[in-house]
Amino acid sequence: MLNPNTAKAVIDHALFLGADFAELFVERHHSGSVEVLSGDVDKVNSGIDFGIGIRLFFGHKVLYGYTNSQDEEKLKRVTTLLCAKDKRDQIANAGALNLLMNADRHPATMPFSVDNRVEEKIAFLKRVDAKARAESDKISQVIGRIAQREQHIEIFNSTGLHIQDTRHYTRIASSVVATLGSEQSTGYEAPGMLSGWEFNSSVDPEALGEMAAKQALIKLGASACPSGEMPVVIGNGFGGVIFHEACGHLLETTSVAKKASVFHDKMGEMIANPVVNAVDNGLLTNEWGSINIDDEGMETQHTQLIKDGKLTGFMVDHMGGLKTGYERTGSGRRESYKYAPTSRMRNTYIEAGDAEFDDMISGIERGIYAKKMGGGSVQPGTGEFNFAVQEAYLIENGKVTTPLKSATLISTGPKVLKEISMVGKDFALAAGMCGSVSGSVPTTVGQAALKVDNILVGGGS
Repeated sequence: MLNPNTAKAVIDHALFLGADFAELFVERHHSGSVEVLSGDVDKVNSGIDFGIGIRLFFGHKVLYGYTNSQDEEKLKRVTTLLCAKDKRDQIANAGALNLLMNADRHPATMPFSVDNRVEEKIAFLKRVDAKARAESDKISQVIGRIAQREQHIEIFNSTGLHIQDTRHYTRIASSVVATLGSEQSTGYEAPGMLSGWEFNSSVDPEALGEMAAKQALIKLGASACPSGEMPVVIGNGFGGVIFHEACGHLLETTSVAKKASVFHDKMGEMIANPVVNAVDNGLLTNEWGSINIDDEGMETQHTQLIKDGKLTGFMVDHMGGLKTGYERTGSGRRESYKYAPTSRMRNTYIEAGDAEFDDMISGIERGIYAKKMGGGSVQPGTGEFNFAVQEAYLIENGKVTTPLKSATLISTGPKVLKEISMVGKDFALAAGMCGSVSGSVPTTVGQAALKVDNILVGGGS
């Protein structure tokens, strides 16, 4: 996308002006979406964006700027403006740029840029809509959406790195509203994969509509959730969002390097119950959070974060490695050329255990089964969290009984890790988007069902 001679001239210019390290991140981004509202086509969007991000290191100081131009003089002008903030006398040249051919672990057979298939997508979403509405006359609204992105990136840096990659993203979402009198409740399912439109062959539109509708319906007339400290069983798949938000961010060098994480000095120590094993894995084929290379050009990898309850690893980007001394893990990520990369999660999950789901439930006299988690808020430095439960049930005398509404889980990441006593076998992953200082990136969360012996539950009773 960018002439290598232009890239080398800009990088050499940055080094001449005193930068210790210089990088160009080139991106062409093609995106589009189709949305069906209440059975009718509501939106069809498409767009292309292009830009180049320029990142410079001066010691541990990072300077960043971007432009939409490929012109060498304009790129040098941005570089000069950045270097003016920390100018030094230094004359150096970058290493020779040699294009590396990285393996594509995540092929797409139906890429968005080749065949958009709008009519086919509309038909798919109308099937989702019809099935959701067929569940009950209480279904008042159904929104179906298919979003695709095709991201082409090219990275040059002063070590001589020159590498390219293409990423294909497809996500299908069903959002359902159920109404009973003045009461409303919602259901939501949104699977996603790092693939082209071929992803649709693994998603049953009727099942997608049915799942979202049942989530919405089950909360209509449900009992208010009891409050207080009690045992909770958290369901598989998206239940892993708690680990992602309350613990995962604390294991990124974005926070570790600043000692803003409670885990910054706990490497090698027991930070969780021994039944907990957690990883951040960028290698899973075609998973939503997977990548071939990170946004710094490093090949991705499998990173063990917690092993038998012991902290064994952090997620480390280039600058995070310089600041902490830890080896990079291929975790440098960014939303687009408008952001400098930082350490970010990929597919982050608690690995499956050997506990039976019935055994988790049978040992609880009174507690909550949080079958499906929703959104929440987290305090980054401490991992204090407050998460809504999308679908919840009361556990009484070892049995799952009454559906509940307005359930929330409140604790801290470090505390909840030690309260996990059982991890099940029903491992599953779920797609999501993660926001941080380098923008919003696709990430996967996951776990099997697990038992938390004691956690504060907020509710309406």
